[in-house]
Amino acid sequence: MKVIIAAAIMLASAAAHGQVVKCVSPDGSIEYANRCPAGASEQQTTISTKASSSAKAPAAPASAAKSLAEKNAAFNKRQLEQRQEQQKSQKLAAEQAQKKQGCEDARNYLRTLESGVQLRGIDPKTGEVGYFDEARRAAETAKARSAVSQNCK
Repeated sequence: MKVIIAAAIMLASAAAHGQVVKCVSPDGSIEYANRCPAGASEQQTTISTKASSSAKAPAAPASAAKSLAEKNAAFNKRQLEQRQEQQKSQKLAAEQAQKKQGCEDARNYLRTLESGVQLRGIDPKTGEVGYFDEARRAAETAKARSAVSQNCK
């Protein structure tokens, strides 16, 4: 294990200081190194550790980071639009439910008034509880009909 780590460090340090060459030994084995051992033929490789190649490399990550930022902004925008659309649909559903409940309440009250059952209520003039007379029942029925026509469209 220590030998492998030492070899990796030596290769990394050799690559950091100069050109890496391909060495082919007389028995056909291939080895990459800074200098070839005696008896091995040396071939040039495209592997280079010059500053010019390392200067070109950061350009791609910068554009990648920019595109990542653009993707993130687009995602946030879509998420915001989706949230707004969801809130709008929830508000519309709540309004429809409230209108439906109002319609149902108005119809039930009109049905009760038209059924002929004696109703009790607070007299607006005196504040006392009493039964509805015919005039008050007719007025309440007219109000209930207008409420049904407004709420149940």
